[in-house]
This record gives sequence, structure tokens and C-alpha cells, in this order.
Amino acid sequence: MSSLASRLSSTVLKRPSTELNSLSSQLNQWRGIRVRVLQNNLERALTFMQRQMTSSGVERLIKHEQTHHIKNSEKRILARKNLERRLKSQDLARKLKSILMKKVRYTSFIGISIN
Repeated sequence: MSSLASRLSSTVLKRPSTELNSLSSQLNQWRGIRVRVLQNNLERALTFMQRQMTSSGVERLIKHEQTHHIKNSEKRILARKNLERRLKSQDLARKLKSILMKKVRYTSFIGISIN
């Protein structure tokens, strides 16, 4: 009787595939990354695991969850690097915007339509 109930509940309570994909990705994040070692080749498995960690963002999460104390000098250095990165990004965006504006003005001045 219980096998009949489990079969019935599994057919009735099926989820759409999108929910399953998000659920499986959450489970993978909770379980971590699993890597198979084939033919006792540990070096290859480690390089594969490193690639998986960088692509999934686990490495970033580990770095952000630092449990040790960060010195004030390190905090200042990190803050300066973040500021430089942000300013560089804003500068590039400003340059790109000016280039695009010049292009639009030039094409409208000549009478060329961009489609």
C-alpha cells in the first residue's frame, strides 16, 4: 500500500523543471562541489575542482567569509583598491558615453540614419 501511495504522490506532486533546476543548484551549493578522481589522477581532479570553484563563485564566497581579523592597514589598502576600480569603471563608462554621443551627433549632422 505504501508503494502505491508513494508512486501516486510522486506523479501528482511533480514540480516544473525550472523549480527543480533552482532546487538542484541550491542543493549543490549546500553540499559543495564533488569531483570524481578517474584513473587515480589526483592532479587532474584538483585542477578540475579549481575550475569548478572559480566558475561557481564558491571561491569568492570563501574569501568574503573571512573569520580572521583584518588589520586596519589591510582595510585601507582594500578600500583604496576598490575606490580605484570603481573610478576606473566610471571613467571608462564616461568615455564610452562621450564617444557614442559624438557618433550620434555626427551621423545626425550628416543625415545618416542608424538602424
